[in-house]
Amino acid sequence: MKKQKIKELEKLRLKYNYSYQQMADMLKISKSYYWQIEHNNRRLYYDLAIKIAKIFHKKPDEIFYDFFI
Repeated sequence: MKKQKIKELEKLRLKYNYSYQQMADMLKISKSYYWQIEHNNRRLYYDLAIKIAKIFHKKPDEIFYDFFI
Protein backbone atom coordinates (compact mmCIF):
# COMPACT_ATOMS: atom_id res chain seq x y z
CA MET A 1 0.00 0.00 0.00
CA LYS A 2 1.34 3.40 -0.86
CA LYS A 3 2.34 5.73 1.96
CA GLN A 4 -0.35 8.27 1.10
CA LYS A 5 -3.03 5.59 1.46
CA ILE A 6 -1.64 4.55 4.81
CA LYS A 7 -1.97 8.16 5.92
CA GLU A 8 -5.51 8.25 4.51
CA LEU A 9 -6.51 5.27 6.64
CA GLU A 10 -4.90 6.77 9.72
CA LYS A 11 -6.61 10.14 9.09
CA LEU A 12 -10.01 8.45 8.82
CA ARG A 13 -9.45 6.46 11.99
CA LEU A 14 -8.45 9.58 13.90
CA LYS A 15 -11.30 11.63 12.41
CA TYR A 16 -13.76 9.11 13.84
CA ASN A 17 -11.81 8.96 17.12
CA TYR A 18 -11.22 5.22 16.83
CA SER A 19 -8.27 3.57 18.50
CA TYR A 20 -6.41 0.65 16.97
CA GLN A 21 -8.24 -1.60 19.41
CA GLN A 22 -11.66 -0.25 18.47
CA MET A 23 -10.95 -0.78 14.78
CA ALA A 24 -9.70 -4.28 15.46
CA ASP A 25 -12.80 -5.09 17.51
CA MET A 26 -15.14 -3.86 14.77
CA LEU A 27 -13.23 -5.88 12.19
CA LYS A 28 -12.95 -8.93 14.45
CA ILE A 29 -9.18 -9.06 14.12
CA SER A 30 -6.37 -8.48 16.60
CA LYS A 31 -5.09 -5.02 17.42
CA SER A 32 -1.65 -5.93 16.12
CA TYR A 33 -3.11 -7.18 12.83
CA TYR A 34 -4.91 -3.86 12.30
CA TRP A 35 -1.81 -1.87 13.28
CA GLN A 36 0.22 -3.85 10.74
CA ILE A 37 -2.30 -3.07 7.99
CA GLU A 38 -2.25 0.64 8.77
CA HIS A 39 1.57 0.65 8.80
CA ASN A 40 1.94 -1.41 5.63
CA ASN A 41 3.41 -4.44 7.40
CA ARG A 42 0.53 -6.76 6.54
CA ARG A 43 -1.26 -7.39 3.27
CA LEU A 44 -4.74 -5.93 3.05
CA TYR A 45 -7.22 -8.31 1.46
CA TYR A 46 -10.22 -6.96 -0.40
CA ASP A 47 -12.80 -8.47 1.96
CA LEU A 48 -11.19 -6.63 4.87
CA ALA A 49 -10.97 -3.43 2.80
CA ILE A 50 -14.74 -3.66 2.30
CA LYS A 51 -15.30 -3.96 6.06
CA ILE A 52 -12.99 -1.01 6.76
CA ALA A 53 -14.77 1.12 4.16
CA LYS A 54 -18.16 0.33 5.71
CA ILE A 55 -16.94 1.52 9.11
CA PHE A 56 -16.13 4.90 7.54
CA HIS A 57 -19.28 4.97 5.35
CA LYS A 58 -17.22 4.95 2.17
CA LYS A 59 -16.72 2.72 -0.83
CA PRO A 60 -13.50 0.66 -0.74
CA ASP A 61 -12.20 2.41 -3.86
CA GLU A 62 -12.44 5.80 -2.16
CA ILE A 63 -9.86 4.68 0.38
CA PHE A 64 -7.88 1.91 -1.31
CA TYR A 65 -8.11 2.51 -5.07
CA ASP A 66 -4.36 2.87 -5.60
CA PHE A 67 -3.70 -0.28 -3.64
CA PHE A 68 -5.87 -2.56 -5.77
CA ILE A 69 -4.94 -1.33 -9.29
